[in-house]
Amino acid sequence: MKLAILGTGKIVDEVLPVLKEINGIELSAILSTPRSLEKAQKLAEIYGISQASSDYDSILANPDVDTVYVALPNHLHYDYAKKALLAGKHVICEKPFTLTLMEFEDLVKIAEQNNRILLEAITNQYLGNFAAIKGNLAKLGDIKIVECNYSQYSSRYDAFKRGEIAPAFDPEKGGGALRDLNIYNIHLVIGLFGKPEKVQYLANMERGVDTSGILIMDYGHFKAACIGAKDCAAEIKSTIQGNKGSIAIIGATNTLPELALSLNNQSMAMINENTLNHRMHDEFVAFQAIIEQEDMTATKLALEHSRAVMEVLDAAVNSL
Repeated sequence: MKLAILGTGKIVDEVLPVLKEINGIELSAILSTPRSLEKAQKLAEIYGISQASSDYDSILANPDVDTVYVALPNHLHYDYAKKALLAGKHVICEKPFTLTLMEFEDLVKIAEQNNRILLEAITNQYLGNFAAIKGNLAKLGDIKIVECNYSQYSSRYDAFKRGEIAPAFDPEKGGGALRDLNIYNIHLVIGLFGKPEKVQYLANMERGVDTSGILIMDYGHFKAACIGAKDCAAEIKSTIQGNKGSIAIIGATNTLPELALSLNNQSMAMINENTLNHRMHDEFVAFQAIIEQEDMTATKLALEHSRAVMEVLDAAVNSL
């Protein structure tokens, strides 16, 4: 996989050392805004990236690029992913895939027409502890309640209160708790249980953006409550409860750092089947294999999962 990285933000700083160590991934290009070009050039020097540019067309014309990783602010995902697919590149897009289900479906259609692979970068679906949760679900009996809480006071919230609106709090740019922290909860629940029957989003709104909220996902025989907050903080923990026991996720749903399995009348068992690598390592190992092998079956399954998430996001926004 000959990879072009779009962006120079925090997520790019975090992932570059990971990508450098994965066999089969060649870092070919990095895109920045003109204002951030100096940073892109520095990153290119550090990580051996052959092209650093603020000209997207020149990166798409680069024959040493076959895949584009869209690590830009949420509202830019659709346009940049679409342009890459039309240029014949595979696309890996950061979460949330797009701002609307309609945009997502358009990207899927373009990818199919151009025989390109389109994937969403969402860490928890590829972690060892995600597989461990799935493997232990049956032990819990009939699932009754799922609660996911990813609440983290944002460093930008105080500035937001003063009227300084960063993209993370800009409703026009896909900001808000639903698409930022709560998206990991949604991916986790849908990855385990599929699409719910009904969705309702109860949000705390400030200046037109959800600074925190509770997403209710009704599965008929059980209910899931997904809590995401950027305006307050609490213990970051999730619990899946059944009539024969429970699984607690100790920590955030984007890393799933440790699990506690508690079966009725038995002592608690701690589980950790994650690798010792960075949280983004396993997903990019999977992406590299999918693209190298042109695995359309795996691509289709991943897109079906992402579609279910996008349907929930649309329903949540429409329920406000």
